[in-house]
Amino acid sequence: MIGKKTLSLLIAFLMLFSAKAHADMLQIKGSDTLINLVQALSEQYMQKNPGSYIAVTGGGSGTGVAALINNKCDIANASRLMKAKEIEQALNNNVKVNRIVIALDGLSVIVNADNPLFRLTMGEIGKIFRGEVTNWSEVGGENMPITLYGRQSNSGTFVFFRDAVLKGDYSQKMNRMNGNAQIVAAIKQDKSGIGYVGVGYVKNATGLTVLKVAANPKADYASPLNSADVKSGKYPISRPLNQYINGTPTEKIRDFIEYELSPTGQRIVEEEGFFPISEEYKKFNEKAGF
Repeated sequence: MIGKKTLSLLIAFLMLFSAKAHADMLQIKGSDTLINLVQALSEQYMQKNPGSYIAVTGGGSGTGVAALINNKCDIANASRLMKAKEIEQALNNNVKVNRIVIALDGLSVIVNADNPLFRLTMGEIGKIFRGEVTNWSEVGGENMPITLYGRQSNSGTFVFFRDAVLKGDYSQKMNRMNGNAQIVAAIKQDKSGIGYVGVGYVKNATGLTVLKVAANPKADYASPLNSADVKSGKYPISRPLNQYINGTPTEKIRDFIEYELSPTGQRIVEEEGFFPISEEYKKFNEKAGF
């Protein structure tokens, strides 16, 4: 039986160990689109680097950016660009924003597999999510009301899709979901549904159709599942997936980000359903010091 003195020493040791581990732990917060990918990268990195500790949490790009601004994380995952006012807030808090691109995403518009529609233009998608088109028959589909699924306003994907595709406000009738996985699950159960998710959530999914999209009625339709179309921008809802840090990175932050950008890290990016960065973003990262 453990004596009180021994038990007290054991508790003190565990508390000290826990505090040290927490102090040495790399804190990464933000984008739901990026969370599975960065968790996979972190797990592989920790296996290769025993004694390293990385905690990855979600909450949306806005949550990660706010944490970086307030010095509450080491790396912010963001599926959108930081806003000018956020960068200003960071500077006012002595945080010098430095952006790195770790992967590419073909933001995917999805419908239920029983919906015969397989393609839409950017204009049609915008009208649907603004609530100007409310029946599938208006865009060549069945006579069936459209049900909208999207993200919460703290999501970088919510912001990116609004700015790049809608160029206006979302319909008040859109169901606002907490994450990509919830949208995928909802679309599988709803023949009338349409939603948008990161391509890493649909590459091996069943029960849904990933729509081909054209920039305008005269342009070619392209799929977010096609790496070449995403990298070239032919798929019109392509985007970089970003990480933000404060100024010059510490050794442990630099080592992890360099691992993400290495051939091994970029292979994991592909395994998780996203796309490796293009030459354009490799040069961008070099300017950022990576």
